[in-house]
Amino acid sequence: MRRRRGGSSSASPAVGRALDILVYLAARPGLVRAATLARDLDIPRSSAYHILTVLADRGFVSYVPEEQAYGLGVTTFEVGSAYLRHEPLERLARPLLRSLARRLGQTVHLGILHGAETMYLLKERPPAGRAGDVDIALVTDVGVRLPAHLTANGRAILAYSSDAQLRALFPRPGDLTTRTGKGPRTLTGLRQELARDRERGWSQEIELVARGFCSIGVAAFDHLERPIAAISTTWSRQRPRHDTDDVRDALRHGAARLTAAVSGHAPQNT
Repeated sequence: MRRRRGGSSSASPAVGRALDILVYLAARPGLVRAATLARDLDIPRSSAYHILTVLADRGFVSYVPEEQAYGLGVTTFEVGSAYLRHEPLERLARPLLRSLARRLGQTVHLGILHGAETMYLLKERPPAGRAGDVDIALVTDVGVRLPAHLTANGRAILAYSSDAQLRALFPRPGDLTTRTGKGPRTLTGLRQELARDRERGWSQEIELVARGFCSIGVAAFDHLERPIAAISTTWSRQRPRHDTDDVRDALRHGAARLTAAVSGHAPQNT
């Protein structure tokens, strides 16, 4: 797969090559060795190593010494999240969330991954009189950030991350944070739960964010089958309004509509 992009021979070839490297890594499912990257992009090895070092220093790529290979870093996720915070995604998602909130009688959120945190972009409450609980989304207001590995919203997105991306997001793999004393405490445990979530196509957390409440989240995808955001809802375990299967199916339908609205495609196994 030898490729040369015309822009790399412009007045700033290093900038063009750096962007080529980021796009190349974004399209690969796993880690890539520098020699392979240099060959596929037709970049001199010395230049590839220099650019990768600069990108790693700034967090755009992550180097895994055990495999002597590179993957995307946390800063790349942050840039992508900043793009997704722009109005178009929110404008497309808002009517879908409003419809889900009416149907479920529960608060529904749109969230994205911001580093290792879930950041909530939209919050739609059900019409007055439809919600059986006090607003249970007090913690998850617009702009609030929570550890992504604890929220159903964040886990729905993390389920499609590579091992290299997870290692970059959680550099202390044996000491994951907890809010209620529940949830995975190691990266190995988190990987196992995320693998299950990816296989079934949705995520659930039970009392990981707040005692007495549980949530379900489903990811929406871009044209490269990458998760760009997730739709989630939270309810009281003591006073459920619907069966879990009904909530899951409603969110999956909403996420599929958002994926279609952004001209995206869900992976085959979802």
